Amino acid sequence: MTEDESQAAAEDLAKRLRLLMDVAVAESGTEPTYSQIADYLRERGTNLSRSRWTYMVNGHRYVQDPAVFEGLAAFFDVDAAFLLGEDGAATPEKVSAQLDLVRSMRAAKVKSYAARTLGDISPKALHAITKFLDEEMTHMPEH
Repeated sequence: MTEDESQAAAEDLAKRLRLLMDVAVAESGTEPTYSQIADYLRERGTNLSRSRWTYMVNGHRYVQDPAVFEGLAAFFDVDAAFLLGEDGAATPEKVSAQLDLVRSMRAAKVKSYAARTLGDISPKALHAITKFLDEEMTHMPEH
C-alpha cells in the first residue's frame, strides 16, 4: 500500500467511524466515549490505546488490526466489512436510515430558517423553496 493509499484508507475509516459515532448518538442520545469503547474491546481480549483510537477516528494514520476492527464492528453492531470499506460491503440499514434522517432534519432547518428570515413569504414561494431543497437532497451523494 502506497503512502497515498494508506492516507486515503485512514480517512475513509475515520469517516465510517464518525458516521457510526453519529448513529450511536442518535440511538442513545450520547456519544460513546473512548473509555466505553476501550472497555468493550478489553472484555473481548483486545487492547485499544487512546492514541490509536485518536489516530483512527481522526484519519491520521491507517491502523490495520483485525481484532480491533472486529471489536469495533461488534461495538457498533455493524459488519466488519462495512467498517473496513470493503468493495461490495452494504451500508447497514440503521446507518442509511440515520443519514436520511439527518438530511431531512437539515432540509427542515433550512426551510424553517428561510420562512423566518423572509418573513411574510407566500405559500407559493415557500413551496418552491421546499421543492428545491427536496430535489437537492435526492441528488446528494450516497454515503
